[in-house]
Amino acid sequence: MVRFKNRWFLVEFITLSPESSRQPSFDNKQIYSALRQSIISNFGDTGWGAVGMSLTIKYFSPTTNICIIRVARDQHKLAWGAITLLTSVNGIRIIPHVVHVSGTIKHTQLAAIKHNREIISRFRARAKNPAAYHAQDSYEPYLAQSTREIEVLQE
Repeated sequence: MVRFKNRWFLVEFITLSPESSRQPSFDNKQIYSALRQSIISNFGDTGWGAVGMSLTIKYFSPTTNICIIRVARDQHKLAWGAITLLTSVNGIRIIPHVVHVSGTIKHTQLAAIKHNREIISRFRARAKNPAAYHAQDSYEPYLAQSTREIEVLQE
């Protein structure tokens, strides 16, 4: 029996428009559609034929804009190029930042949890009154929930 070998991307979508910097109005399906269009426009139908069957969006957090993407190992460079060349999702201008690439979902999960905490600490640092804000922090329940969601992801 042959095992399918994958590459897992942890991608942060940095939004360029200030009004949607916190809550983007896109989801897994729209990210998949934007990636599909990026592959087709940059690498043609041949590129989509190579990547299309294995490309999957496994997780997306609208709060922190991080996404976990799975693709077959042989086509991961093509998918990485398409992610890098992505300019907008659902009409929202973005900059994709590939944070981590791994051969196992476990290491990607660990990187996602760590990166989630870093993003939340950035949100806390940007608060107008950090001491008072931290006392009534609304991000602790989010961190606990997102950690559980990320940990239950299966290959």
